[in-house]
Amino acid sequence: MFLISFIAYMDRVNLSVATPVIMKEFELTKIDMGLMQTAFFVGYSIMQVPGGIMAEYFGHRRITVLAVLWWSLFTALTAFGKGLPSFLVIRSLFGLGEGPIFPAFNNFVYKWFNKSEKAMGFSYVLGGAFIGPVFGPAVTVALMLAWGWQSVFVVFGLVGVVLAASWHFFAAETPRSSRFVNEAELQHIEEGMDVAAVEKKELAPWKAFMSSSQFWAIGIQYFITDYIMYVFLAWLPLYLMEAQKFSLAKMGIAAAFPWGLLCILTFATGYVSDKLVAKGLSKAKARTLFGSLGLMICCVALYLGAVATTPYMNVLWLTISLGSLGLTFSASWAACIDIGGKFSGSVSGWMNFWGNIGGIAAPTLTAWIATTYGWQAAILVTAASAVIGVIAWLAVKPDVQLTLRK
Repeated sequence: MFLISFIAYMDRVNLSVATPVIMKEFELTKIDMGLMQTAFFVGYSIMQVPGGIMAEYFGHRRITVLAVLWWSLFTALTAFGKGLPSFLVIRSLFGLGEGPIFPAFNNFVYKWFNKSEKAMGFSYVLGGAFIGPVFGPAVTVALMLAWGWQSVFVVFGLVGVVLAASWHFFAAETPRSSRFVNEAELQHIEEGMDVAAVEKKELAPWKAFMSSSQFWAIGIQYFITDYIMYVFLAWLPLYLMEAQKFSLAKMGIAAAFPWGLLCILTFATGYVSDKLVAKGLSKAKARTLFGSLGLMICCVALYLGAVATTPYMNVLWLTISLGSLGLTFSASWAACIDIGGKFSGSVSGWMNFWGNIGGIAAPTLTAWIATTYGWQAAILVTAASAVIGVIAWLAVKPDVQLTLRK
């Protein structure tokens, strides 16, 4: 899970790092590049809910392999884009491929991790995703300088094919069907789990879900969380070069710090959150505390980054702001398992659908604000949005499963 999500985010950040070179070669504007990022999120968002449903019904193993192969093909095809129209088509199809992966992994975590290890289990997915942009800028710059920007997408497309084959070999649908799981491991994983219910294939009760305030709240808070994160993913490299005057090489290093802290805090939050729940703290308090606190810190740090007077203070505050979202990301995906149960794939698909509606909005809206009013205004607007997410967290109530709600 860690390696696949790592490559998934490497494949995303590669375009933002290559943005200055692609803009120059094809005479594209910031708005054009924002549309390319948005094209990915359109395809990605469309496949969130269907991806969760397919993972529950057809199995995470099959869906994961197909998804990784699909997006790896279109990652490689990015190298052969000939202008804005072809880039838009390729990136939207790339997004369709990546769409099912997080809902499928949430389904996997529900089946494969002990009840007291769910948050930590999904932290491996998030950790892989967030460490991708730590190495992404430097690796992408190195490949670009050695063989040109096209090589970046071809190389990572091939890596994806290898990982798809690895998942097919190692990952069974359930612990009981895996040749690598012994009896002691099986007993630990299945402790307190309704095995018959897990193995039964059925569709989620969407009518009941759609009438739940919890269901809508977890989507709204993730819209905000992902919106902020995707502003960083889409525009941090160019922002550091244009607004803070970093060179290409220095940008590759500076852009890694926020993602590094995000990765560390995601793992730490998953571990601490599970420990608090195991010691008797309610899931509502544990998840809500981390989820809302992360957005509060992010809001303040983004503001301080926007008004910072030196490039290095700017990077420091941006690092803290993105890093603090590790608290929120970990709490969000754990809450999907808490309230979704065996339908955690569908619930996480719903949540990630709304998160990536934020991803659709972030690149183009941020580009427009930056072009019209400047980079400082773009960061301040991003900071202000966090307040909405904090309010939404109060209605998530992770201690009550959607299917048990009265």
